[in-house]
Amino acid sequence: MFFSVIVPLYNRPAEITEMLESLTKQAYHEFEVIVVEDGSMNRSEEIVRSFSDRLQIHYYFKENQGQGFARNYGFARAKGDYFIVFDSDIIVPDNYFQQVVRGLKDNGWDAFGGPDAAHKSFTPIQKAISYSMTSPFTTGGIRGNKNHVGIFHPRSFNMGISRKVWEETGGFKLSRRSEDIEFSIRLINAGYKVGLIPDARVYHKRRTSLNQFYRQAYAFGRGRIDIYCLYPKELKPVHALPALFVLGVYLLVMINVTNFLTLDGIYLLHLLGLAGNLVVGLYILILLVHALIDTGSIRVAVLSVLAAFTQLWAYGSGFLSEYAARFLMNKKSQSID
Repeated sequence: MFFSVIVPLYNRPAEITEMLESLTKQAYHEFEVIVVEDGSMNRSEEIVRSFSDRLQIHYYFKENQGQGFARNYGFARAKGDYFIVFDSDIIVPDNYFQQVVRGLKDNGWDAFGGPDAAHKSFTPIQKAISYSMTSPFTTGGIRGNKNHVGIFHPRSFNMGISRKVWEETGGFKLSRRSEDIEFSIRLINAGYKVGLIPDARVYHKRRTSLNQFYRQAYAFGRGRIDIYCLYPKELKPVHALPALFVLGVYLLVMINVTNFLTLDGIYLLHLLGLAGNLVVGLYILILLVHALIDTGSIRVAVLSVLAAFTQLWAYGSGFLSEYAARFLMNKKSQSID
């Protein structure tokens, strides 16, 4: 069983070194690596070629079109029986391919994905962001685990497809922003056998600051509306929870300000303010305790609370912004034009 690893790359030479280094340590060696530089200004050709004595590796440079089309570019040049898509900001455990081979033999997946986790070498903020993206108390935790909600949809940081799937579907149809969700939905709707390989885990750095994380989560929220426009039935109540969180925070702030300015004001508003503040306080406490148990670090736990609120606010704001643009102002999304 031969694999082709496809890695789209855009201005991230520092990340690709660690990712490729982890691939040199694999216990299973039947794979090639295809790095597709998607119009980067800060190119990584020399870094990639420095691994040519340790990996079957190929480097390509193309004009910038987005990661979805960069992956398709790699698929078209791949030799493998299966194609595996990785983001450039991951570390691959040395038993990864062994787990994939076992999962494919046991289940015969046409397309598959695996979970992600934080590596011990990650910075505290990276560990906090990883917690937020996988926690059952945020928008994370609903995929990439045995108890995910609904049908499992592989995500592009750790995703695999058979050559047959590529040849029959043509790969990604969107260039960026929820392109992996659209692809997964299309595969499931077409009747391909799609599933999770729980032990095919990767360590995912995601973003290195809350500001970067905010921009990423904001795009995720906008992307969910893109998916809704293409597949209306795929919008579930859980996807709107961050938007309700944003609206709820706005309402709570207004109530608290009103109560502060009118100390002898409306009794009901005081009750609502008290109840809302208690709910927020309880939620913070739950996040803090769970993150402390999960990560074993009080510093990471505190940062995890900040990351969780950043994620919910950004995703919810992006969701509301794109909904208003598309359905109230009749604007089109560049990602699906």
